Amino acid sequence: MAGALDGYRIIDLTSMIAGPWATMILGDQGADVIKVETRGCGDHVRAGGNRQGGLPANFLNNNRNKRSITIDLKDPRGRDAFLRLAASADVVVQNFRPGVVERLGVDEAAVRNVAPKIVYVSISGFGENGPYAGKPTYDPLIQAISGLASVQGGSDDRRPRLIRTIVPDKLTAVTASQAITAALLARERTGKGQHVRLSMLDAVIAFLWSSDMGSQTFPDAEISVQRAASFIDLIYETRDGHMSVAVMNDREWAGLTRALERPEWLDDKRFASPRLRDANIDERLSMTQEVLRTRTTDDWLARLEKAGVPCAPVLHRCDLTGHPQIQASGILIETDHRDAGRLRQARPAIRFEGTPSSIRRGAPQLGEHTDEILREAGLSDALIADLRAQSIVGEEAS
Repeated sequence: MAGALDGYRIIDLTSMIAGPWATMILGDQGADVIKVETRGCGDHVRAGGNRQGGLPANFLNNNRNKRSITIDLKDPRGRDAFLRLAASADVVVQNFRPGVVERLGVDEAAVRNVAPKIVYVSISGFGENGPYAGKPTYDPLIQAISGLASVQGGSDDRRPRLIRTIVPDKLTAVTASQAITAALLARERTGKGQHVRLSMLDAVIAFLWSSDMGSQTFPDAEISVQRAASFIDLIYETRDGHMSVAVMNDREWAGLTRALERPEWLDDKRFASPRLRDANIDERLSMTQEVLRTRTTDDWLARLEKAGVPCAPVLHRCDLTGHPQIQASGILIETDHRDAGRLRQARPAIRFEGTPSSIRRGAPQLGEHTDEILREAGLSDALIADLRAQSIVGEEAS
């Protein structure tokens, strides 16, 4: 069966993680994703380590289900070739710094001139306006300015901390993929394309406002120093490792006291309600930690599960693949890549009953599909050969 986005063509001008993962999500769902890269170097992630068959793991994990074409967009003939390609597309996605696509002549107006119904997507770091608009952007900078690092630190009077994975990049990718499908749905209804803009900063602040910005929600209220939230750092040491235990309501609190054999905690006025347990978080967590150190993780899992207390082991990355829940869920799949060999990757997270996602091809080598893509755009073999000879498209012969 075809994927949900079968028949849609997406031109991917992005690099790094946010843009490429967004378009890979759409490729997994059936879209024809054409990755347009710079001759000679391509996506910056191609230069990374942990490689097989000339391809690094991070590139493989963000660029499957794509074809690669290399074009020198600074050359007018390269730009013209790109615009001929864009004329056949439904979506163009770019994450250059503001102003770059205008200088290259592949901005929204130029593309819409050849593709009137295009959905043109611009992903930026800090947005199109303001003193930071032109700054180079990396994930730690967005974690810093968005308030995420402060939230991760636990409270305003503690040292801010980074989340040790690139949440802003990945959250922007998921947000962008949803925005693209929404814009395509709107086009189906109205017959009109549109320019979709989003920034990493927008994505993260919207994400945080859902649960972490209560004290900033009421504009007329005085804002106090943000204290630690009750869900922060619920990771405990056991005799042989670490685990997470999360108690949110009275029933779970009672279950915890039974599992830990501490019935007297039920009579402690500091913990008599969720609000009080939240207010006395430091005492509650330290008491819980003291008990959990006395037994192994497996012992506590059995006791806590019997008492109806939400809990899970902390897995190291090397333990993840063999865990019974991961295996039973089928979350990880293995495929064969022509150059990189056997790969283990996460399957597409969304499972469609009638239009299943699939991995149809592995991530491409740089410029691997240049000729076939240009032919599909209507360029003759003679013209393609001429563009190659002038180093405007394609890679040098190896």
